[in-house]
Amino acid sequence: MTEKALRLGTRRSKLAMAQSGQVADAVSQVTGRPVELVEITTYGDVSREHLAQIGGTGVFVAALREALLRGEVDFAVHSLKDLPTAQHEGLVVAAIPEREDPRDVVVARDARKLTDLPRGARIGTGAPRRMAQLNGYARTHGMEIETVPIRGNVDTRIGYVRSGELDAVVLAAAGLNRVGRIDEVTDFLSVDTVLPAPGQGALAIECTADNADLVAALAELDDPFTRAAVTAERSLLAALEAGCSAPVGALADLLADGQIVKEMRLRGVVGTTDGSTLVQLSTTGPVPETHEAAMALGRELATEMLAQGAAGLMGERAH
Repeated sequence: MTEKALRLGTRRSKLAMAQSGQVADAVSQVTGRPVELVEITTYGDVSREHLAQIGGTGVFVAALREALLRGEVDFAVHSLKDLPTAQHEGLVVAAIPEREDPRDVVVARDARKLTDLPRGARIGTGAPRRMAQLNGYARTHGMEIETVPIRGNVDTRIGYVRSGELDAVVLAAAGLNRVGRIDEVTDFLSVDTVLPAPGQGALAIECTADNADLVAALAELDDPFTRAAVTAERSLLAALEAGCSAPVGALADLLADGQIVKEMRLRGVVGTTDGSTLVQLSTTGPVPETHEAAMALGRELATEMLAQGAAGLMGERAH
């Protein structure tokens, strides 16, 4: 008798289906069981309001978590940057697979790079974090740009450029990679220009804490370096969220000497959406060996950023 299929809860967007499909294949390989996708509509998918107004990215996660807790699905796949930083009672992130490219990218008309955009260029993005850093970059480089808030899936966003409504849009490289559209990118933004969202490019595979066999099987897909990096980034975010409501960018990366990984560097930025004030700092330490060490790295940098004035920056992100 073949074993019963595992049910994987996913959002319905093309991107969510693509990344869930990739995880389903990997889970099937480690468990030897078939995996079926169960599509779940979240409030964030059907609402046309701006994300900040409806409670931030957590609106994409709540319906999936409810389905897990009700036993309608066995596990769920989230974009890690959508997960609220607080741990959810009864659930566990069993695996954080190896991260995709964490960078943000530009899709612009006439194949232009950020620095080639015309004066007064209209750049679309749904993220106050990107707006703050793009506007900050423009200010320090003598560029004139206008950031325009947009929502919608990849097709919709790139459509604004194709139709001429916008000069460019900024998206996550990971998402475009997963839906096979990375060749439409006209510029990869260096993380020195725009730091990504905490956890960007990484996925979280979540299941109920009491399903020990599944937790153990999924753990085989976990990448310890990715987990340490995103834990540090999310710890920074959680500590800053407690002290300020401005948009946050963060990235932890590994510093290697040849083949030997020596240290982890964590960079963070917080700023006003118009880019007039940005607090940007970094810290470097040994690669965290434990969850606590990764958390501590994030908290330490957040404390320094708050001391440098991050607490006084009020963004428009709703709590």
